[in-house]
Amino acid sequence: MKYLAAYLLLVSGGKTEPTAADVKAIMASVGVEAEEERLNSLIAALKGKNTDELVAEGLEKMSSVPTGGAAAASSGAAASSDAPAAEEKEEEKEESDDDMGFGLFD
Repeated sequence: MKYLAAYLLLVSGGKTEPTAADVKAIMASVGVEAEEERLNSLIAALKGKNTDELVAEGLEKMSSVPTGGAAAASSGAAASSDAPAAEEKEEEKEESDDDMGFGLFD
C-alpha cells in the first residue's frame, strides 16, 4: 500500500508515469526502504494505465460490496423497544465500577 501511495502522490504532483527511482526517492524522503521486487511489480502493473480510470474502476467495484448498513437499520427498528431495558443494565454496570474504592484521578 505504501508503494501505491507514493506512486499516486507522484501522479497527483504532475508526473504522469513515475519510475521506480521516483517512488524510491519519495519513500526514502520519509525514511522507508523500498523492496525492489514489490516496487518493480507495481511499476509493471501500472505501466501505460491511467490512474484516474483505475481509481474510478475501484470505486465502482467497492460500491457493489455490501457493508451491512441495511441489515443494521432494519434490526435497529425492531430492537428499539428493547433499548430502555438495555440502557438500564448498562447504567448498573457503570455504577458498580464506582464501588472499587478508588478513582482515576485520586
